[in-house]
Amino acid sequence: MKSNNIISLKNLKFSYESGKVILNDLSLEIKTGAITAILGPNGTGKTTLLHTILGLLPFDTGQIDIVEKPIAAYSRKELSQLIALVPQSETVPFNFSVVEYVLLGRTPQLGFLDLPGEADWLEVETTLKRLDLWGLRNRAVNELSGGEQQMVVLARALVQKPKILLLDEPTSHLDLGNKGRLLNILTQLAESGVTIVFTTHDPDSAAMIADEIILIKFGQVLDAGKMETVFTSEKLSDVYQTGVTVQKINGRYITILNNGRFDQAIRENE
Repeated sequence: MKSNNIISLKNLKFSYESGKVILNDLSLEIKTGAITAILGPNGTGKTTLLHTILGLLPFDTGQIDIVEKPIAAYSRKELSQLIALVPQSETVPFNFSVVEYVLLGRTPQLGFLDLPGEADWLEVETTLKRLDLWGLRNRAVNELSGGEQQMVVLARALVQKPKILLLDEPTSHLDLGNKGRLLNILTQLAESGVTIVFTTHDPDSAAMIADEIILIKFGQVLDAGKMETVFTSEKLSDVYQTGVTVQKINGRYITILNNGRFDQAIRENE
């Protein structure tokens, strides 16, 4: 029977050479075509998790299946055709212009020694215009602001045409306008069949677009499932070890970090 899960992790353990365990007997499933947000405090293994899914880090024990095949069954090129990563930050080598850098995202789709063709350049142009970056195409990536660079890295990932898009803290450097643009694009990608997995420190970003929520604490899954069952005051307070109140306003969940002023406002509105 064909599974509805495009990614499956079973009893995954990852540790550094120092012996420090980052992921400890972690199991989770990512549904095909869904937007899944991974929430958890700093140092809990969210970035490490994405890197193991992409095959960048070898894990100690456990199993990772991508589209019902063990990750070891894929070549590096095959994984690059299937999965794209938008890292939290990236150092761009040399003095690449925006258009040159984004064009690198087409590499997994090219044959050995092939040069980019007209279709590849068109894909780059279309993507840059979609992200409102066309006006920056000839600028050096290293001269851009942090938010602009983040959108350029997203553009490079999108031109890969992946089935799975992994994003590590994608809104961390973005202003409100670009944050809204990014979240809209992720929603559109999911509607077109792309599976979206992103980590975030911002529960409200997750609440805006996620279908599924995974809470990670101490390298293990604390809870996972639909927004309405996982995104609760009790569970978020547990994972972040601080008081968090979740409210639903106009059909959308928001979080409030509890302190005296907010607690009083909540009581007054009850």
